Amino acid sequence: MHVKPILIYCYDAYCGWCYGFSPVISKIADTYKGRLDFETLSGGMIPKESRQPIGKMAAYILGAYKNVEEMTGIRFGEDYLWHLRHPDLSDWFPDSEKPAIAMAVFREYHPDRTIEFAADLQYALHYEGRDLTDDEAYRHLLEKYAIPAETFYEQLHQEAYREKAYYDFSLVRQLKVNGFPAVLMQTGDLKFYLLAKGYADYETLKSRIDRVLSEIPANGDAE
Repeated sequence: MHVKPILIYCYDAYCGWCYGFSPVISKIADTYKGRLDFETLSGGMIPKESRQPIGKMAAYILGAYKNVEEMTGIRFGEDYLWHLRHPDLSDWFPDSEKPAIAMAVFREYHPDRTIEFAADLQYALHYEGRDLTDDEAYRHLLEKYAIPAETFYEQLHQEAYREKAYYDFSLVRQLKVNGFPAVLMQTGDLKFYLLAKGYADYETLKSRIDRVLSEIPANGDAE
């Protein structure tokens, strides 16, 4: 039986480099649609128990975001940057749990569109300045994806979906991913290729994918 390889995108909603990588991974998903299956795993970059006010990381991000813009061409929005420039006025306490739960819920509705949803979450935070720890940060996306709001919010607060989010975090650790973004390809039960660790441009990532695909026998047996 022929099984499509799986491209695994490990990201975190709060990762600025993942935001810069969003156009690349989105284009990859379009390019290989039908040839690859895609899976998006939330990384848990900021554990809930380690969360701190935005002021604790504001200076670092203000120094780093320009590097992301220069390397990737992405732009961070003024509504996001306001919280970094006025940390004493911001009520943000970033943590990765809620956007990861939202991804777990979303996956049940559109398992083939998780990369698109990840990009939307990143844009909502890094450009529009929405607080992803706030339930209302997700409402504008529900109509786009035809997800009933009442059901979504019920699921967002169910323990079963929180467990799914933490299962994502666990899988990312099992894959030995300790930085984001990261892209792997699974071509067999125990066969994984690391394609990107940190930012990679489209052409670089595409060439790495093509190289792996060229090594897979025609019958789909990757062993």
